[in-house]
Amino acid sequence: MSIVSQSQGKANIFERISYYCTAFTGTTAAFIIASLIIVAWLVTGPLFDFSNTWQLVINTGTTIVTFLMVFLIQRSQNKDSKAVHLKLNELIASLKGPSNRLINVEELNEEEIRILSNYFLKLSEMAKKEQDLSQSHSIEEAEELHKEKYTKED
Repeated sequence: MSIVSQSQGKANIFERISYYCTAFTGTTAAFIIASLIIVAWLVTGPLFDFSNTWQLVINTGTTIVTFLMVFLIQRSQNKDSKAVHLKLNELIASLKGPSNRLINVEELNEEEIRILSNYFLKLSEMAKKEQDLSQSHSIEEAEELHKEKYTKED
């Protein structure tokens, strides 16, 4: 039994509701329903003399929906981001060339990511000096290659 099939049975009620709400709110039907609610609210304006209560109804409704949607959107983004990271980790782990040190790089703190970014900037600068633009190296390989070049030129 795979990890995915094991975890699917464990989804709690809130997770399922969240999933279906997230899936539904991105549909045309959800947009049409929201638009019809606004039209209905506008049409009822004259019936209620555009009162404060009439305005309060739409303000309260939109505030509640917005509040809940913030959490649904954040949940969806977190899940999608984690899935992308896992897919990238799988690619990095399965390929011979890329460094496994980058697996779970998203877990690093900001300073560590800045340091890593500077390393890749250095690697990019080294790659620009290469004659073959399709050539790829780890930082260590690139540094070694350039050391060899400099010693051959001397």
